Amino acid sequence: MSRNVELPFANLDFTVFLIVWNQKQGQDTPAVHLRMAKWLQDSWRNGDTRLLLMAFRSCGKSTLAGLFAAWLLCCQPDLRVIVMAADSLLARKMVRNVKRIIERHPLCDHLMPETRDQWASDKFTVRRDKELRDPSMLARGITTNITGARADVFIYDDVEVPNTSDTLEKRQDLRDRLTETDFVLVSGGTKLYIGTPHSYDTIYRTKAGKGKGLSEPFLLAYKSLLLPILKRNGESQWPERFSSHDIEALKRSTGLNKFTSQMMLRPVDIRDCRLNPDLLETYEAELHYSEAGGGLPLLTLGDKKIASVSAFWDPAFGAAKGDDSALAIVLVDTDGHYYIHSVSRIRFDPDIAIDEATQQARQVARILTRFFSPSVTIEINGIGKFLPSILRREIAAMKEQIAVVEKASSVAKTNRILEAFDARLAARMISVHGRVCEDDVFLTQMREWQPFSSKKHDDLLDAVAGAILQEPVRLKRISSVKGKTRWRSQPVSARTDFDPTI
Repeated sequence: MSRNVELPFANLDFTVFLIVWNQKQGQDTPAVHLRMAKWLQDSWRNGDTRLLLMAFRSCGKSTLAGLFAAWLLCCQPDLRVIVMAADSLLARKMVRNVKRIIERHPLCDHLMPETRDQWASDKFTVRRDKELRDPSMLARGITTNITGARADVFIYDDVEVPNTSDTLEKRQDLRDRLTETDFVLVSGGTKLYIGTPHSYDTIYRTKAGKGKGLSEPFLLAYKSLLLPILKRNGESQWPERFSSHDIEALKRSTGLNKFTSQMMLRPVDIRDCRLNPDLLETYEAELHYSEAGGGLPLLTLGDKKIASVSAFWDPAFGAAKGDDSALAIVLVDTDGHYYIHSVSRIRFDPDIAIDEATQQARQVARILTRFFSPSVTIEINGIGKFLPSILRREIAAMKEQIAVVEKASSVAKTNRILEAFDARLAARMISVHGRVCEDDVFLTQMREWQPFSSKKHDDLLDAVAGAILQEPVRLKRISSVKGKTRWRSQPVSARTDFDPTI
């Protein structure tokens, strides 16, 4: 796709195009719009094909993107532009706006076709030299099939909204659908993302984040322009419309999280995070088994002596998108610190000629053996009633001695999770192994967990809670003072008037 074609308006500046349009509308052009326009113009002319524009809500970025699309067609009428949004209505809104700009802008007369047989609100074709199958501009929702279409430019307008990003599954589906557009974009084509973050693990990250449980940056190496409502010096980005008083009022009315996300463009979960995984310390040490004097077993984790290993299996069967069958291994050292050492989703392979229960039990047995677990607790509510005998059989086949404890839970899952995590997280008593962080499902479940939400995925979280609650509370060791321990371990005699014969 050439960008140096000799056309009447090939060298027209986008800033001029924007100012002319605003004058026709009887309005001024704010400095923040001129900055966005110059960035888009320079990026296009420099050949930058991967672009991200993030600006605060109500900044007019979608309107400006529509003007940018009209300018592209004004300069190069043979271009094909697809607008993709979270839903078709939003995408059609931008295409309809661009169509009206072309109809009314003084510099777009040459784009008006002789007949308007392809001049609709969701797609239109301008007057152009090439005979192309695809329209000049097309609107599509993120769930719409675009197989067979071709585009020189993709504009992704607010594809990340709560309905497409409030769960891990939705965010992965969004990424998959956006990746599919690579097959529609022509070689050398341009992608322009416009929006604000609606999730801590937003698609709009262009580099690795600092928090735990984050997926790989989706827009890696994209050229970006970020315009939060407040500049670094604390001044308003658009003082004519948003004064300092207005911004403070907006912060109070929306709440800190939403203001931070939508107005300051910092990725946070808009909902309050009850279980913050960033309070977990990360470690990489592995368990080491040895035998002390007299053959006593000794389990260490780095320089920490492990007092016990707790395993909890919350089984599940059925559809791939249903509950996860989850096994958690939690260690506790002699100081009472907890280590989430392993969190596994137990899988079933339908291509293997072994029943699902046996497959899961064998996986569990291998994991228990790997981490020196002396026992495992199985939640036997519902489908778990017949699993203990199968697991005992598989453990015996491996010639291991691991106790299988059956437990029917009568405590609500929400209460169990809160009891396990709330106080311990606040006291920084829980660490997590790096392997658990690599599969971000558990940490994402932590971050997005809401006690009173009926739509939540928390199977891994519940398994870890079960493992934690199997452990008794241990008092931290008290260091000795002058050779005597503060916590007395020797018997003490004392006088008493108590007569046991009375």
